[in-house]
Amino acid sequence: MNHKIFEPQPNLAEWVKCYWTLESSFENTPLKNTIIPDGTMKLIFHYGDTYKHHPEGKESIILPKCFLIGQLTRPYVVEPLGVTGSFVVRFQPNGFLPFANISIKEIQNTAVPLDKLFGKDGGEIGEKILTADATSKRIELIETFLLNRLIDRKNIDNIVKSTVEIILNGNGQFSVNELSKQNNINRRQLTRKFSSTIGLSPKQLSKTVRIQNTLKTLLNKEVTSLTDLAYENEYFDQAHFIKDFKEFTGLTPKEFYGDNLKMSLIFDTKD
Repeated sequence: MNHKIFEPQPNLAEWVKCYWTLESSFENTPLKNTIIPDGTMKLIFHYGDTYKHHPEGKESIILPKCFLIGQLTRPYVVEPLGVTGSFVVRFQPNGFLPFANISIKEIQNTAVPLDKLFGKDGGEIGEKILTADATSKRIELIETFLLNRLIDRKNIDNIVKSTVEIILNGNGQFSVNELSKQNNINRRQLTRKFSSTIGLSPKQLSKTVRIQNTLKTLLNKEVTSLTDLAYENEYFDQAHFIKDFKEFTGLTPKEFYGDNLKMSLIFDTKD
């Protein structure tokens, strides 16, 4: 699979983390991929064939060609239906808010078609990106679209922004009480701000960041002991580690270790 990452222009860097593309022939694509929560929302444009989503315990659904995926709180299993060609806009954890016209909290684990999200403008930008002949053109199109929508930007919540930075810099290892104290705000107020701005609670984002950091350790280091890995990432004990790991990946660490790890993380990008 061919996976490339591109930086946003400076005017959008506060909101957009990066762009990335994923391309592969059908023969070289796994039958199913697990997208693991990473604390960010994404606009996805399938200029190749689309994907099917397999919700746990429910009937599978065909995903739209262009959509926003809300914050994930559980593993999101997809299956390619042909040749993969995907262009993705990955927002900062609190980066989609200026572009939102729907409740961010209410679209957790949900694929929202662009025409439902942005009306006629959404359908038009989706069609332009799908028919563009190069990644550079797709980036130019989406950046123009997003910058135009920033005219009515919402006020930045500095408490949320600073708390997100603390969570990211600390690899998700601060408790909500510690986060509240550092920002001089009570826990309930902080949770309410996070819910409306990010679509996750501070605890959910912290757990997500911590598991992503753990997965990157698995991918990039020679791990000899899963117990040591749990303590290295400041889980209370191995049982706590296994519980969180299965919540986000659908598998235990032992089940997940190996090829599943690399194929799942191909949907993640960078710090």
